[in-house]
Amino acid sequence: MIVTTPTELRARLQQGQRLMGLDLGEKTIGVAVGDPGHHIATPVTTIRRRKFAEDARDLLKLVDDRQVGGLVIGLPLNMDGSEGPRCQSVRQFANNIAKIRDLPVLFWDERLSTVAVTRDMLAADLSRAKRARVVDQSAAAFILQGALDRLQRA
Repeated sequence: MIVTTPTELRARLQQGQRLMGLDLGEKTIGVAVGDPGHHIATPVTTIRRRKFAEDARDLLKLVDDRQVGGLVIGLPLNMDGSEGPRCQSVRQFANNIAKIRDLPVLFWDERLSTVAVTRDMLAADLSRAKRARVVDQSAAAFILQGALDRLQRA
């Protein structure tokens, strides 16, 4: 089920359930998970994309293992705020997941998330190889942290 605000998302969670952030790319899915108190997002893994059924199986295993009750999925809006073909793909992915599992899903503006994360990694002097391994899951944490911060201010 698609929700429209972080507050609505939190209202659909049971006590102690976590939120999972996703950065959906064409080749990978970055995954991050929040703490039970909904304060801190932590990068978890990057799933190499294959067929939807395999991606969903891997993702839902993480949902079960980490006691996740809702998803925050990065929505790749254009710089002018409009939606392009990538947004349609992300929305379809969310709808397909919803057919398999009843999880509330919040879309979160992900503009420049990968740029911000990459800039931080460069400032930390991480090697190109290390950046490539963690950029997607770090972008997912950046997306999720934005939603968690909004929840704390609500």
